[in-house]
Amino acid sequence: MNRLLLVIASLIVISAKTSTKKESVTLRHTNYTSVYSKDFHYPIVVEWWETKAKVGCAIKVARKNNFAPDPLLRSETNLRKDYAGSGFDRGHMCPSAVNLCQGPTVQDECFYYSNMAPQYAALNRGDWKSLETQTRTSAAKIDSIHIWCGNVGVAKKIGNTSVPTQCWKVIYSKKTKEWQAYLFNNTSAKSDGIANNKVDKIVIEKLTGLAFQ
Repeated sequence: MNRLLLVIASLIVISAKTSTKKESVTLRHTNYTSVYSKDFHYPIVVEWWETKAKVGCAIKVARKNNFAPDPLLRSETNLRKDYAGSGFDRGHMCPSAVNLCQGPTVQDECFYYSNMAPQYAALNRGDWKSLETQTRTSAAKIDSIHIWCGNVGVAKKIGNTSVPTQCWKVIYSKKTKEWQAYLFNNTSAKSDGIANNKVDKIVIEKLTGLAFQ
């Protein structure tokens, strides 16, 4: 079964675990698909591939930081005011650096708020960023890295947007057939290294209700 279909099929399970409502929308863009919660105003799951072609081009477009509502769900992702002055980073799920080789439109898409979650700077600029770098390095060497990541819980609210308690990532290498999984607490604590946040894939499956195969 296609892994994207597994994500979609599992939405009702995720909703039951994380919300009393079931208001999730699947938003497909050029390089990623976001399963976005209209209750939490953050993505529950974002899925994409990192490949040599996506990370290794000779000429890359400039990062523009063009944060914007997702045109596929404009009102629910118009979150600029929520983040402004909140002290939280607009943490990319699918990273900007994976979207620099296919032109400015693809770069703009990765800055939609449907691809963002409020993250403490300690996480977003620390272990989360380090793991992003690690997967790009792997993609440049061995190609075709499949990645899912997402958010769970509600620590607090900034406007209408929920701040997740934890952020997670699952990584599959097509060539080596190896799985990696990571679970990070979304706090202001100093990063302690991605190795200290590595978990068994089943931990993420139990947390989210997803089945990665």
